[in-house]
Amino acid sequence: MAYIRWIIAALHLLALGIGLGAIWWRARALQGELNQEGLRRVFYADNLWGLAALLWISTGLIRAFAGLEKGTSYYLASNAFWIKMSLLAIVLLLEVWPASTWIRWRIRLARGEEIDIDPGRTNLFATISMIQAGLIIAMVFTATAMARGLGF
Repeated sequence: MAYIRWIIAALHLLALGIGLGAIWWRARALQGELNQEGLRRVFYADNLWGLAALLWISTGLIRAFAGLEKGTSYYLASNAFWIKMSLLAIVLLLEVWPASTWIRWRIRLARGEEIDIDPGRTNLFATISMIQAGLIIAMVFTATAMARGLGF
């Protein structure tokens, strides 16, 4: 069981690194020229971001609710946990508009259709990505507070 706890914790932390790097990279790609190569960079970073989110959320659920770490009651009683979950919810809500836009773009590109790229919208999406990166950093602080039993 100790090895499983260790591997799940390591994967959780790796997802953080992948996700933070991907969201930052996506923001930077959105600020560049969005030709075919630029879109490829945006989509690649977005794929990494999605993979990281899936890994991060799944390992987080396992750690909090599968009895591998401190136990569900510890997490649910922690204000820091609820702050972290609130920050995660904001990150996910901020993702809805950009993600739905990129899904439509990918579909249109796969059909060989042109896409209308509004620079104002892509700049806004870059800003949203930067805000998400900041929220992830705030989540790290709440997670480390939670792990050390600090209450807010």
